[in-house]
Order: sequence, then C-alpha cells, then structure tokens
Amino acid sequence: MPQTAASRAAALFIAPSLLVIGLFFFLPVAAALALSLTDFDLYALADPSTARFVGLKNYAELAQSAEFWQALRNTLYFVVVGGPLSVAVSLGTALLVSSKLTRWKGLWRTVFFAPVVTTLVAVAVVWRYLYNGQYGLLNAALGAVGIEGVDWLGDPAWAMPAIIGLAVWKNFGYNMIIFVAGLAGVPEELYEAARIDGAGWWAQFRHVTLPELAPTFLFVGVITMIGYFQLFAEPYVMTEGGPLRSTVSVVYLMYEEGFKWWNLGYASAVAFVLFAMMLVGTLVQLRLQRGDP
Repeated sequence: MPQTAASRAAALFIAPSLLVIGLFFFLPVAAALALSLTDFDLYALADPSTARFVGLKNYAELAQSAEFWQALRNTLYFVVVGGPLSVAVSLGTALLVSSKLTRWKGLWRTVFFAPVVTTLVAVAVVWRYLYNGQYGLLNAALGAVGIEGVDWLGDPAWAMPAIIGLAVWKNFGYNMIIFVAGLAGVPEELYEAARIDGAGWWAQFRHVTLPELAPTFLFVGVITMIGYFQLFAEPYVMTEGGPLRSTVSVVYLMYEEGFKWWNLGYASAVAFVLFAMMLVGTLVQLRLQRGDP
C-alpha cells in the first residue's frame, strides 16, 4: 500500500477516537478555562448573558484567599506525607507477596487488593468506628498498652493523619500490583551474581531491586501524586472538611465553590491552579528520575 494511502487509512481509523477525545476532553477543558475568566455564577446559569469577562480577577482573589491557602496546605500535607507512605507500604507488601518464602501468594494479593475495589462509603463506616474517640477499636488498642486515646476525627491536629491512614489502607493495593509486576521483570541472574559477590538481602535490595524498579517507581510516584492531589472523597465522607476546616482540600474547596455556592467561574480558577500544581509536580519527578540538576 502506498505511503499516502496508508496514512489516509490510519487517519480514517483514528478519527472517531480523536473526535470523542476532542468532544469529551479538550472541549470541556477549554470551556472550563474560559469559565475561569468570567464571574459565572447562579444567576448566569439562568441567563448566561449576565456572565461578565473579568480576566484574571478570579486568580487574584484566589491568591488573597486565606481559605484557599489553608486548603493548599492541607493538600500538600496529604501529598507529602501520604504519598511516600503509600508507596513505601505498597513496595513492602509487594516484596512480601513476591518472596519465595511466602505461601498462598494469590490469596494474599487478593486480600491486599480488596480495599481498592471496596466502596468508600462502606470503608468509611468501618473506619469511623475504628477512629471513634469513646469506643473505637484503635483507642482501645492504645489503652491496652497504656497510651491515652486520641479524638482522631474531632481534633484538628489528628484529623488529617487519620484521613491519611484511611487513604493509604484504601489505595496501597493498587500500587502493590504494579510493584509485583515490576519485581517479576527483574532478572534472577542479577540476584545470583550479587549473592556470588557476597551481597546480603539489604545489599541486593539497594543495588539490584531499587535500580531495576526505577521506571516502576516513576510511574507509581506520578500516579500516586496526581491521585493524592485530588483528595476529596475521604474528607467529604469522614469529616465534611472539619474540624475547623483542617481537612478541607483544594478539590473540596472547588466543590464547595462550584456546587454549594455556585461560583462556577471561581471554582474553575481553583481547578486550573490545581492542574498547574500537578503538572509542576510531574515535571519535577521526571527531572529527578533523569538525574537532571
């Protein structure tokens, strides 16, 4: 088949997919960007002609909003603490279920992956009981070893760590499966060569496992960071942003502005600031992976 005819055939086959992506992804994104430059609100929903172009006013108000900065601090706290913790738990579990000494590997992988496919509402009911300050199982366990219990969801200092604990437990199974696939691709000959050189378990982990898993770490790190930046369901179900707004995230703030107060222009500005943060975080991880200064 001539080159031109082949190119036309390829374009014909991918055109429906590109059309769908354009209609349901790029067009809504462009509309949201345009919306963020207007004062589109509840009144504009009834009559769009009342919406006015305000330029970067929404972004300027966002930069001066104490509530936005608090939501940003809460989100960064969740990403910086919860993200690495989730990756570490995922890697540790993957090493355990991939070990030659572990029996019933399929069973353990199923058990550890089960929280990922469990509905968050059902999970939240169980974890609210575990975190209950008066009769919760977690405080009972702490009391058994002589440690005073904590009001996990009622104390602003402990609410976000409690949310992080729930999120790590809920999501680590997904990354675990990716790490298991990565570990399966590490050549056994490298471990044999390391053992011949006298390397113990820790030396094999540092000089064989970690370098061979570098691409897997990059993928897991990026998708975990993006997912954790979009924190919403956990505080919405567990604390409704409280206590004292200590668990309000950027996405939660965007939800309140857009669908509680109907400030859709302002909420769109929040969305694009969040997008910029995730883009910068992804580029930083890519540069670190390449070893660029």
